[in-house]
Amino acid sequence: MKVTGVLFFLLCLFSACQKHYEHNGKHPLVEVGGHFLYQEDLAAAQPVGLLKDDSVLFAENYIRNWVEDILLYEKASRNIPDNDKIDQLVEHYRRALIMHSYQQNLIEQKLSGQITEEDIKDFYEKNKNLFVLDEPLIKGLFIKVPLKEPGVNNVRTWYKKNTPENIEKLEKFSLKGAVDYSYFYDHWVSVSDMIDKIPLTVSEPKNYLDKHRQIEVKDDNYWYFLNVEEYLGAGQEKPLDFARTEIKEILMNLKQVDFMRKVKADLYKNASDKNEITYYYLNKDE
Repeated sequence: MKVTGVLFFLLCLFSACQKHYEHNGKHPLVEVGGHFLYQEDLAAAQPVGLLKDDSVLFAENYIRNWVEDILLYEKASRNIPDNDKIDQLVEHYRRALIMHSYQQNLIEQKLSGQITEEDIKDFYEKNKNLFVLDEPLIKGLFIKVPLKEPGVNNVRTWYKKNTPENIEKLEKFSLKGAVDYSYFYDHWVSVSDMIDKIPLTVSEPKNYLDKHRQIEVKDDNYWYFLNVEEYLGAGQEKPLDFARTEIKEILMNLKQVDFMRKVKADLYKNASDKNEITYYYLNKDE
């Protein structure tokens, strides 16, 4: 059955009239075989900022899906005889979730901030072969200027050379005359990010920038200027700046393994010292 906007309103009105103590203060919207969907659950699931019509449509679909899931669950429950095995799987999964949550809390408390910049640099220097670029990187400058903007010919001269004078002129010009201005002579940028800004019509734009370090193209509205000062191709060593996050994750994982091994060993020792562990099989006659 489709839940219309009017019916949804009536459901909400009906639920608001329910006695709170019957559902621990919640307001039921739908019941299927003793399973309840509450107004609070629907509100928590609804994306923020939906328009009124979209909100009603979302509610209709959510309620319909919930009802169908409950009906499928009930049907499956009646036709899956080995519930003991499922209960064991659920318990194992629950136990794993609890342990994982506890471990994450411990790690955040004990290991947060323990990865230093020196650790990162040291690991990078010793393992550069592990960090290889999947795509090219470049350093340079990009500026996007309207076709009819006065001074565009000056930009055509300034962008080609990385000098303090040219950069100062470009920065002043960009405050009013540029639609987009990116200075990245001091850090690496992926070629993909830059190509997305330029209407290049070449077959392999990533490789094109290696051989054509100064790009000037235009469309119906803008000029696009790109100066590539440095280029690192795919397969080359990844710069430290691009490898930093990856290295930090590796180091954190290594510390986590050592840390949790110690936590488990300490727990085992404490339980053994207090005679809280009983090995029945050791007491059996061989």
